[in-house]
Amino acid sequence: MPGFANAHSEERDQLLAYLAVQRDHLRSASFGLSDAQARLTSSASALSISGIVKHLAGAEAFWIDMVAGRARPFDRSADYEEGFRPGPEESLARLLERYGEVAAETEAVVGSLPVDHPVPVPKDVPWFPKDLEAWPLRWVLLHLIEETARHAGHADIVRESIDGATWLPLMYAAEGLPPNPWIKPWEPAGS
Repeated sequence: MPGFANAHSEERDQLLAYLAVQRDHLRSASFGLSDAQARLTSSASALSISGIVKHLAGAEAFWIDMVAGRARPFDRSADYEEGFRPGPEESLARLLERYGEVAAETEAVVGSLPVDHPVPVPKDVPWFPKDLEAWPLRWVLLHLIEETARHAGHADIVRESIDGATWLPLMYAAEGLPPNPWIKPWEPAGS
């Protein structure tokens, strides 16, 4: 059933399954939104659904580049908050497409590596530990699950503030699941 990670016998596959469920959770939070709605910052924070999708795609790509040995030098001039703001040409559909491309890259890179594969810690990122040479891939995947789950929770709050929609009815609508005695799939207002 959507919403739950399938059981896997390999640890790497189980971690990837949990990451995929968190990505799907974020996609459900964005289901049925217009570009204008997806850009709304409907709470006291500056977070929007589009901004969260943009940030998570960029963050996951950054980590997978490190896993694959394609680490880039840290850009000290980059504005951290800019990574949460979609540009005028970045539609929700395009941001979700990019996020899907990043997810596919993650699956391809991680799928061929053991969970103990060492991932070098860049020494030029100010908040990374200086006394650690490498994280195991397992740590990176757990961090991506944590980061994605945290922001999927933010997306829940933002979405509910926009139109009252909540995760389970949104997931049912996004997956085309039929209603049952407990859950009615989300429908746009006026449907």
